[in-house]
Amino acid sequence: MNKNTSAITISALGIGLNIVLATLAKTLQIPFLFLDTLGTILSATLLGPVFGAITGLITNIITSVVNNPVELPFAIVNMMIGIVVGFIVKKFGFDFKIAILTGILLSVLAPLVGTPIAVSLFGGLAGGSMDILTGWFVKSGQKIFTAAFIPRIMSNLIDKISSCIVVSMLIAKLPGSLLNKIKG
Repeated sequence: MNKNTSAITISALGIGLNIVLATLAKTLQIPFLFLDTLGTILSATLLGPVFGAITGLITNIITSVVNNPVELPFAIVNMMIGIVVGFIVKKFGFDFKIAILTGILLSVLAPLVGTPIAVSLFGGLAGGSMDILTGWFVKSGQKIFTAAFIPRIMSNLIDKISSCIVVSMLIAKLPGSLLNKIKG
């Protein structure tokens, strides 16, 4: 398999993982766990920031058509995750420690990018489970940005750190010959 075919295959796998795992997490109603970027993180880890961003973009295009149009503007968040992870991996690799630190970084960056989208387009509510906490924070006197941001940080700390750890464990299990072939 040539490098382009490998990259397209891995990106498609990442998109599929994002969609299937997000559907599973939503169906099982796992609190604070979305798993909708695990495939983006995997693609970015194996292929770099460009393919990570493409994986995130295509994921949100598909889910906005199939599931909910509200997901389209959040493609920016998924793309940012692919770019950040791709650059981190190029500079530091992606062992367990780097995965945890990356997850923490993404836990802050994703809400910093996603909250303004949620607030400007949807009044802070995006039709998810976090809306309950957002409403509660608004009722307690918080401004809408803060009320939408706090639940996103809380959920992302669980979701992004878990996703990064799972990807680092997957990468650690891949044979070195396969990794060399992919990274060519």
